[in-house]
Amino acid sequence: MRAGDRLPPLRIPVTRTLIVAGALASRDFQDVHHDPELARRKGAPDIFMNILTTNGLVGRYVTDHFGPTAVLRKVAIRLGAPNHPGDTMLLTGTVEEVAGDTAVVRVVGANGLGTHVTGTVTVTLPEAGA
Repeated sequence: MRAGDRLPPLRIPVTRTLIVAGALASRDFQDVHHDPELARRKGAPDIFMNILTTNGLVGRYVTDHFGPTAVLRKVAIRLGAPNHPGDTMLLTGTVEEVAGDTAVVRVVGANGLGTHVTGTVTVTLPEAGA
C-alpha cells in the first residue's frame, strides 16, 4: 500500500429496503428515512439514507478492500446530495498517506444528484501472522 493507490470503485444500489433497514438498525426512527409521504411534506422527493448508514457503507468499502484484519481507527465524513431509492452510489477511494501499518484513505461517494459523501478513513493493517 502506497500513497496514491486507488481502491477499485464500488457500486451500491440505493434501494428502499437499504434505506429503511439502515435507519432501523441504527435506531434512527425519523420519518424521512421510512415514510415517503412525510418526507415529501418536509420537502424531500422521497425517503433518504441516514448518515449512520452512509458511515457504515464507507467503512465497509475500506475494509472490503483491505481485508478482514483491517481495523478502522477513524471515519470522518460529510454528507452532500441525498441518497434516494432507485439511485446508485459509486464509492471511490485513494490512499492519501501511509505511516507504518496505518493509512488514510480519501473516500468519495457520488449518485445521480452529485456528491453524496466525502471523507477520510484511517485504517490500520496488522502485519500478517502477527
